[in-house]
This record gives sequence, structure tokens and C-alpha cells, in this order.
Amino acid sequence: MANLVYKRVSTDQQSTDRQNLVLAEAGIEDPVVFEETAGTSSRLHPLERPKFGELLTYARPGDTVHISEMFRLVRGTGHILDVLDVLHRDQVALRIHDGAFSAMDLTARHPRTGELLSTVKFMVQTLAAAGELQRDLQRELTYDGLRAAEAKGNKGGRRPAIPADKTDSVRTAYLDGQSIASLAREHDVSRGAIRTVVADLLPEHTPVAPGAPTPELPVVLDMPGKVADFLRATDLEPAERAPLDQGVTVRRGQGYTLRVSATPAVHRQLLARCQPLDGTPGTSAVPAQRKARREYASRVSTLGTTTGS
Repeated sequence: MANLVYKRVSTDQQSTDRQNLVLAEAGIEDPVVFEETAGTSSRLHPLERPKFGELLTYARPGDTVHISEMFRLVRGTGHILDVLDVLHRDQVALRIHDGAFSAMDLTARHPRTGELLSTVKFMVQTLAAAGELQRDLQRELTYDGLRAAEAKGNKGGRRPAIPADKTDSVRTAYLDGQSIASLAREHDVSRGAIRTVVADLLPEHTPVAPGAPTPELPVVLDMPGKVADFLRATDLEPAERAPLDQGVTVRRGQGYTLRVSATPAVHRQLLARCQPLDGTPGTSAVPAQRKARREYASRVSTLGTTTGS
């Protein structure tokens, strides 16, 4: 039975740090993570979101969906009831680890009719309505605050960037020793705007040859222990062996996962190396090993594609 973790943020300025903390504290064993692209709106019905659709396709009877709080998955009352109906149909449990819904069994059904218990339905509708009211009040207060700020001459939103006709003078001033902070005050922009203009002049800047591909950065993924055990007994290239040797073991109940830091290309190579766990012609796969490889494949798939191999 797999533990399927679902994460989502509404804008590309937000992060999943809080969700990660709540879910980490929950001690979920061998999680298979499905994370929506940053900026996936809560107005989009959960059943129409790409990663939640992948989660439902991946799920099997007896699996459990884990979310940090209900509103990461759904917003309106109708959305909640639709999702609960689908999860019930697929015999998939739902576990919420924080917020008002965390103490409720949202999958409780009448033993004879199979319908959602009336008490559960009432609580879901009531709490969802309260959540919508809270968000509406927050929007109203934000709007009133912006109007009050505008009345005082302050403007909301991002601070402006450096105009194109002033970039040369900013770069010259920086080379002459003027600090980023003072340039930001002088031009009434953020320090980030100044850094953008002088990025190639900063000490930490590393020149990239024209036409050269952008180097991949290491990504940390949790590799199921059964996959790690198989790979350790496999003949690997040095670039593949090193991340395994440097991995951090995380104990999870009877088993463990190996926290591996490697570039996306190396993760994909390691995934290809453990293909035999899915079974080979003339031999049958061990279900636990096949499941472990499937979980690692799901995590690797979130890394997207690159031009390298």
C-alpha cells in the first residue's frame, strides 16, 4: 500500500516549505510525491489538475493520499465532495495532517448505503464555507489596505526595474566602488534590480562560453532502500557510484530510504540501471522491488527533461 503525497502552491512566488515541514513531521513512510507546477490555481478543479490526475492514475486500492492541509487540494465545498467520491470509488484513503480537517475521518461511509455519512458531509460543508469566508475577508482587507496606501501616495506591487538608458551609468558607478545598497536607494529600486544590471560584474559570477549548455545542478531525491540495495550490487560508472556512496540513510520503520544528491541526468541513469527490478523475459519481478522502482521512477519524473543525457 503506497503513501501518495500531494503538494501545490497557488503562485510561483510561493514555496512548499511549510507543506514539506508538516509532511516531514508526519513521518510518512516511502512517500511518492506528486507536486503541481508552481502557480496552479485553486480555482482549477482538482480532478482537472495534471499532477493530481497522475496521482489518481498511479493509485491502487488501499493506498493513502497525504496532504498538509485540505486547502492544498480543494477550496470549494463542491470540489471536496467530488474528490471524496472519486477516492471512495477507487478505495483510496485521504489523510490530512494539519488544519481543521486533520482530526476527521473524511472517508467514513454509511455501512449499508455506502454514502458519505451525513455528519461528515455537514462538517465538510461547514468548514469549507468558513474557509471561503476567511479568504473573502482577507481579500477585502487587502484591498482596503492597498486603497489606504495609495491615498498616502504609496504604490503596491514590485518596485520598478532600472530603465535601459540608465544601465550604463549604474554599471559604471558599481565598478567605481558604489555599493548595491546605495545604488538601489539612489535609483529608488530594489537591490535585486541593481544586481540584475550588474550580474556579470559580481564576484560570484562564472562566465559561460557562448553556446555552452547550462550545467545541471544536483537534486536531492529519496531512493527506496530496495532500489539502493540493488544498485550497490550493480556495476556502475564512477559518476553513478559516488552519489550512492555519499547518500544519507533515513530509517523508515522496517526499511529505509537513501537520500541521494545527484544531477537529474545521473538520477535518470540510476533509474535505467534498476530496470531489471520490473522483471526480465523468463523471470518474474519481486512485487516489493517493482513497487520500489516505481516510486523512484515517479520521483525522477518530476525532474523534467534536459538536453543532456
